[in-house]
Amino acid sequence: MFLRSFFDENLAQMSYLIGCQQTNEAIIIDPARETEDYFETAEKEGLKIVAAAETHIHADFLSGARELAVNHDIKLYLSDEGDEDWKYDYAENINASLLKDGSEFKLGKIKFEVMHTPGHTPESISFILTDEGGGSKEPMGIFTGDFVFVGDIGRPDLLEKAAGIADTAQIGARQMFHSLQKFKQLPDFLQVWPGHGAGSACGKALGAVPMTTVGYEKINNWALRTNNEVEFVKILLSGQPEPPRYFAMMKKLNKISLDLINQEQTTQLSSVSELEKNKNGAVLIDTRDAFEFSKSHLKESINIPFNKSFTNWAGWLLDYDQDIILIAPKKNIEAIKMSLRSIGLDKVIAAAEPSLALEDENKLESYDEISVQQLQEYLQVDNYYLIDVRNNSEWEEGRIAGAHHIMLGTLVDQIEELPKEKTYLMQCRSGARSAIATSLMQANGFKNVLNVKGGYLAWTKEKFPITKR
Repeated sequence: MFLRSFFDENLAQMSYLIGCQQTNEAIIIDPARETEDYFETAEKEGLKIVAAAETHIHADFLSGARELAVNHDIKLYLSDEGDEDWKYDYAENINASLLKDGSEFKLGKIKFEVMHTPGHTPESISFILTDEGGGSKEPMGIFTGDFVFVGDIGRPDLLEKAAGIADTAQIGARQMFHSLQKFKQLPDFLQVWPGHGAGSACGKALGAVPMTTVGYEKINNWALRTNNEVEFVKILLSGQPEPPRYFAMMKKLNKISLDLINQEQTTQLSSVSELEKNKNGAVLIDTRDAFEFSKSHLKESINIPFNKSFTNWAGWLLDYDQDIILIAPKKNIEAIKMSLRSIGLDKVIAAAEPSLALEDENKLESYDEISVQQLQEYLQVDNYYLIDVRNNSEWEEGRIAGAHHIMLGTLVDQIEELPKEKTYLMQCRSGARSAIATSLMQANGFKNVLNVKGGYLAWTKEKFPITKR
């Protein structure tokens, strides 16, 4: 048997390629939207990808399952659990096998048993793998999707918080408790292959180790050591991070389906006049680092640096019906587009080199940073307005007295309510998120905006006062 994992560090998402080396057939578990790496690996190993399987309808990335079915005539194995709201609408138009608890299917000499594991979502299933080609009658491992992670479990509140389905968090938490009782009955030696690693918003304390075992999780995972259902539900629902705004759209697109990837080249703009002509309602995303952006940038542009956090903040801040113009080096454009496509943001209509965007000085602006020492002085003046853009959990642990809390991902929804005459001081934990927030404020017409260098960490390092009330 062949098994290879693939990790998208931007989304902390795990997918897997499993091959039967006797029949040379292969299957992908929870495929990402970009599928080239799977085919390249399969070709190197002398395997042919004939199937793909989904553990659930994903909320945090756009699945490649439909792309595989339509473009490569690959059979899909999809959950048929949950009510009608949690069925794959596109399944009837492709080669798909719908699975229930206890279902089995084979890939050559490899057997997959289906275990219904609701909690994260109603339709969630896990796949128990047995390598019969290797002569084993005992299972080797389980693909858990967003059910059990290393050191944590999937969150049950996304349907309520992200998809707007009321009163589902408590139900999901109780379902998760009972699913874990089934998990505890599995052999301790069973390997656990999760759908995410550290950095995913699908849990609150995911480990960075890529795999684990059932026995290890029984000993070390808080959720498997908590035997009281009421206590379990309380712990699971407390302290969950805010789900990114794009999660609701991912649920919809992965259920209904999105247009297939458009392989057309993005128009590379060659002049400022071309940029102005193409702008026409499009959002300008400058992907340079915050320091470069702060010194000089095109008016109305938003700074989302192209790093590991890029996909997350793009999903929080951009609308799916918006055209996008990228300000980035040409060599980075395809990688940036791939990152955006992974969450369904496909409407990149043009791109421009940063040097081109900075040609016309009349169309440029900048912003300044202030130290925490200056911040302490400014807070004594009524005209200054401090906005803390950290997450709720960070805010609750401690904040600067006088700060107003607007989490970065929700700033775009509240920005119109802020008075224009104030001078705004933007602050986060270290200065990175507040730099994005500063650019967002400027792009929305706020001229007097300053970024707090070093953020909350610099403030506490100076032992300046904090409050928890």
